[in-house]
Amino acid sequence: FTEEKLGQAEKTELDAHLENLLSKAECTKLWTEKIMKQTEVLLQPNPNARIEEFVYEKLDRKAPSRMNNPELLGQYMIDAGNEFGPGTAYGNALIKCGETQKRIGTADRELIQTSAINFLTPLRNFIEGDYKTITKERKLLQNKRLDLDAAKTRLKKAKVAEARAASEQEVRITQSEFDRQAEITRLLLEGISSTHAHHLRCLNDFVEAQMTYYAQCYQYMLDLQKQLGSFPSTFLSNNNQSSSTPVQSVSTPSVLASASASLPSVSNSVVTSGISELKSSSGNRKARVLYDYDAANSSELSLLADEVITVYSIPGMDSDWLMGERGNQKGKVPITYLELLN
Repeated sequence: FTEEKLGQAEKTELDAHLENLLSKAECTKLWTEKIMKQTEVLLQPNPNARIEEFVYEKLDRKAPSRMNNPELLGQYMIDAGNEFGPGTAYGNALIKCGETQKRIGTADRELIQTSAINFLTPLRNFIEGDYKTITKERKLLQNKRLDLDAAKTRLKKAKVAEARAASEQEVRITQSEFDRQAEITRLLLEGISSTHAHHLRCLNDFVEAQMTYYAQCYQYMLDLQKQLGSFPSTFLSNNNQSSSTPVQSVSTPSVLASASASLPSVSNSVVTSGISELKSSSGNRKARVLYDYDAANSSELSLLADEVITVYSIPGMDSDWLMGERGNQKGKVPITYLELLN
């Protein structure tokens, strides 16, 4: 081997087909490892959690069950909603959002479990099983080739007839062993094609698991949006545009209050001026309901999204509320659930 590296000895080259198979196997191993590791990162972004799972797996022990990020957020939202009061608009919305986040967390667990069984495990089995066997047989082939080349070198150097005859016998034996080992290695390497076919089926399973997960998440969020009520289209469109876009909506729902900070400052002035004008006057205005609201007590008025009601202010009323009338029904309504109409 050293003489080969120094260029002093000839090397028996493998046939082109075997070289191509070896190259394909190496390429498969390299990309399988990269895909497997990145899939693990995708399913579990926390490196510390991945290390912990790896350690427990090596110790053949079950890792302790912990809440994932969506479940933890969901629990915080539910606890906050109960603290603020399930009867309040914000508290009720937090509880509904929290329950949806926990459902997403459960779907996330199912995705991880399904992907681990149907996708990651077959890839890992190839790396730790089939490819290790290929590597072992490839090393044996390398040793057999070196034995053959050493025997050929000794044959070239043999001067005496007896030594030459012994060397020729040695070359025949080592050549036979080399050919046999090359055939074994070739058969193993040709199995890479079936490995690709198997991994293709596993990839389809992984895509199906992702499709199920994202479909579940979409359905959960769709249901949540229906529970919270319809969001005003003007708010949604303006929230995705630059701050130079004029705002047509004069109010924003309270459940989207965190997003309203990104709206242009002109929207706040429009909202403030519209409400303050109504409060300072003794008249009334028409208002469109942005989304459903369940009255917390008899002094409040329940609302349905998109209906139009009459609103007005009375002295001493809380600044976040107006009086609403629908036919002969009346009661307090939250300002943030309304859009004043001209």
